[in-house]
Amino acid sequence: MYAVSRGPHFRARLTASILTAAMVMAGPAIAARHHAKPASEAPAAESTVSAVPGTIVRWSAPGTKTCGMSKRTWPALDETCYYPIDLLTTPGVVKVSHLGEGHSESATVSVEPFEYPTQQVDLGNIPQAEPTKDEMKRALREEAQTDKVFALKEGPARFTLPLGAPAKPLPEGREFGSKRIFNDTPAGQPHMGADYTIVEGTPVRAVADGTVALAEDQFFAGNAVYIDHGDGLVSMYFHLSKIEAKAGQKVRKGQTIGLVGSTGRSTGAHLFFGVRWHNARINPELLLEDPAKIPAVDSVKPS
Repeated sequence: MYAVSRGPHFRARLTASILTAAMVMAGPAIAARHHAKPASEAPAAESTVSAVPGTIVRWSAPGTKTCGMSKRTWPALDETCYYPIDLLTTPGVVKVSHLGEGHSESATVSVEPFEYPTQQVDLGNIPQAEPTKDEMKRALREEAQTDKVFALKEGPARFTLPLGAPAKPLPEGREFGSKRIFNDTPAGQPHMGADYTIVEGTPVRAVADGTVALAEDQFFAGNAVYIDHGDGLVSMYFHLSKIEAKAGQKVRKGQTIGLVGSTGRSTGAHLFFGVRWHNARINPELLLEDPAKIPAVDSVKPS
């Protein structure tokens, strides 16, 4: 009902000054598997890397201190910049940069069109199938609360990559980006996280150190926990049978914050795990794997 398709598998290759990523539906995780390799042709003044909405590209260079994307900047992580591409990004070109002491370079990310799968979901007779006006008002109030979480000031990073597993053992995550049709009615937005089919009552763990920004029962998300990990990274855990954390509580990586369940808009026991990074909705699976697998922008300097 909520885990039927596999995600896209990404490859990147640099030819001349253009790094292209071939996107295909394959493999158990939606992640890049190969580094870019420079071709023998002379480099151009600026490089371009291709990506699809909901993914990430990275740029590593010695001495990198600050990352820039569009009109935003943030600190580098271990001399590496990570540029998350929001799932709802319109195809086009996005400017990125990295800065260090006495040097700066820029490149472009070409966001390519990509069709995520469509999924039919039969919700049965649960309240979330046909919400009343009062229930929708409640949902809108809760949406406003979560928007405040995503707008929190970005503090220092309290995590390293890869993140820890949100449950153990962790099966394949599915359905990120899928367009859902609930009881023959299209959902208002794509699926913003990954679903994991896990036995009810299994402990759900914080994927990194952080502070619980919100922990409450929500109409669509069910029992939900949101954790602020610094550097604009927020992790989300939905449909819990029980919440074992409180807003404002500091948690450590691997700490139990709840139990797997089927609350909210759910058709069976599973864990919804999602992330926002610099307010971009990306496939959380990408942060659970070796960051070296993320497609890289190779530095291309003017001749």
